Amino acid sequence: MVKIKDVAEAAGVSTATVSRVLSNKPHVREEVKKRVMAVVKKLNYQPNRVAQSLRSNTSRIIALIVADIENPFFQRVSRAVDDAAQELGYNVILCNTDEDPIKEKKCLDLLRVENVAGIILSPTRKGIDNFTETYSLEKPIVMIDRHVSNFDVDNVLIDNVSSAYAIVSHLIEHGYKRIAGVFGAESTTGQERRQGFLKALKDNDIKPSQDLIKYSTPRENDGFNTALSLLQRNDRPDAIFTSNSLLASGTIRAIRESKLSIPNDIAIASFDDTSWAQLIDPALTVIEQPTYEIGRTAAELLIKRINDPSRSNREVVLKTKLVIRQSCGCSN
Repeated sequence: MVKIKDVAEAAGVSTATVSRVLSNKPHVREEVKKRVMAVVKKLNYQPNRVAQSLRSNTSRIIALIVADIENPFFQRVSRAVDDAAQELGYNVILCNTDEDPIKEKKCLDLLRVENVAGIILSPTRKGIDNFTETYSLEKPIVMIDRHVSNFDVDNVLIDNVSSAYAIVSHLIEHGYKRIAGVFGAESTTGQERRQGFLKALKDNDIKPSQDLIKYSTPRENDGFNTALSLLQRNDRPDAIFTSNSLLASGTIRAIRESKLSIPNDIAIASFDDTSWAQLIDPALTVIEQPTYEIGRTAAELLIKRINDPSRSNREVVLKTKLVIRQSCGCSN
């Protein structure tokens, strides 16, 4: 690995001069700048950004920690965070926890060593339960997707309860009474969407059947197996609501393998409007989350916090949209 002293020796200058040139500091002759940069290019020298940030106590790197990189929701959020960060002069490190608090802790420890400027985090449920112990990093943090009330950080969220209430109410309005709910087991979003599900049933005088309320890890195969168990019941549901797109994908596969027709035999509605949701036949009724806006807002809030640590904390709650398609037996 080429070191700064190698560049200095080849250019015939001190390491301090090389550092000044690379930092674009004043009081270096133009001829010296050109000579140093020519050597940098020739030797393919890459500055040690971690060492630089430790020396200056500043960094132009932020981190994004997501719960599941395979989830289209987090893919879209990641795109937005990177776009916004690049525009504002920052680079992004991406970490994935798989909803595992041990992996989450490892990510946070790594980011402490890397001296990142700040962190955008979708925390695990168990991580939230031990928040003050796990996240005392003395780093600016913005939470996304999951609400944190016991620690002073910025939050970017949607109203999961009212969003779930809206889509389940839509199913009820179109005649469905025996509605099953499949919810992510490892996140606060799954719990909140369950609250909205139950509230919609209660407000429409429908007694919820505990046998139709299921929890699953938010993966397609687990959604498939959970839905299959519901469909094999003698008193199977007439509609299924899933709390994310991966569970919806697994549920649709289970319905098709059970030789049932959507929506004639069973209806389905879900959170998250993915690229495939309107391409399948029938197209899927969904709650559309402002995923790109969530990521961009989080990145902008974090960089504002980095630049002004004393600013007051903000909780931004973004609006969702009920997108009605044919999977619930109606088009409007």
